[in-house]
Amino acid sequence: MRPGIHRRVARQAAALVLVAGYAGAQTKPADPRLLSVDRIFASRDFAAERFGPARWMADGDSYTTLEPAAGGGPGLDLVLYRAESGSREILVAAGKLVPPGASAPIAIEDYAWSPDGKVLIVMTNSRRVWRQNTRGDFWTYDLASGRLRKLGPGFEPSTLMFAKLSPDGRMAAYVVKNNIYVENLADGAVRALTTDGTDDIINGTSDWVNEEEFGIRDGFRWSPDSRLIAFWQFDTHGVPVFTMINNTDDLYPKTVSFKHPKAGQPNSAVRVGVVPASGGPVVWMK
Repeated sequence: MRPGIHRRVARQAAALVLVAGYAGAQTKPADPRLLSVDRIFASRDFAAERFGPARWMADGDSYTTLEPAAGGGPGLDLVLYRAESGSREILVAAGKLVPPGASAPIAIEDYAWSPDGKVLIVMTNSRRVWRQNTRGDFWTYDLASGRLRKLGPGFEPSTLMFAKLSPDGRMAAYVVKNNIYVENLADGAVRALTTDGTDDIINGTSDWVNEEEFGIRDGFRWSPDSRLIAFWQFDTHGVPVFTMINNTDDLYPKTVSFKHPKAGQPNSAVRVGVVPASGGPVVWMK
C-alpha cells in the first residue's frame, strides 16, 4: 500500500472510532445543549418550520390548519381561518382527539374533511411502504356528535392505506393488504369489495415499479354520488423478481425481493374496475 493511501485509511479509521465513541456516549440522557448524530439526522429538532397541512373547506372562503394545542398542552388543534378577514377559530381542540383509554391526543400526520365539513378523518401511526409512509391507522371525528372512532379495528395496526371519506360523509373506504374495504361510519360494519388481493394481484394501490418510477400509490376513487368506487388492479404474474442487497438498515446485510421488470421484460397487467360500495360484481372498463 502506498504511504499516501495508508495515511488516508488511518485517518478514516480514526474518524470512525471517534464517531462510534461519540454515538456510544449518547446512550446517556441527551443534553439539549449538545449536538449528536441522532439529534441532527433522526430527530426533528432542526427541521424547518412548516405551515399546515392546510385544507380548504367546501365554502371556499375558509381553511383549516394544525397549530400547537392552546395552553401548551399535548397534541395539535385544528384551527379554522377565514381567508378574507383572517378570523381564527379552534374547530377541533386537541383534547377532543384523545382515544378511549388513552392519555394523549392522536398524533395527526395527515387529515381530510368530508365535503360537507362535518366529518374529519385523521391518519396516524404511519409506516413506510417502499419509499413513503402510506399505511397507518385512521380515525374519524364527527363534529356534531363529538364521536371519535378508529377505522378498521379488526385489522392489524398500521395496515390501512389511503382511507378516504365518501362524498356524503357516511362511509370510508380503504385498502388493506391489496383489497378494498368500505366501512359504515354509523355502525362500524365493514364490507370487502375485493377479495382476490394477493402478493401478485394488487387492488387499489400499485406495484413496486409504478410507485418507484411514476409516484403511483393511491389507486381508487369514490364516485360523486357515493354509490361506486373505481380502482386500479395490477396483476404482477409473469413479472420477474429482482433481489437487492440492503447494506444500510442493519449491522448485517439482508436481501429484499420484489417484482421489477427490466428492459424487455413483461410489466404488470393493469385494468380499471368499478364496484358498488354496497358490494357486488366488478365491472371492468374496456
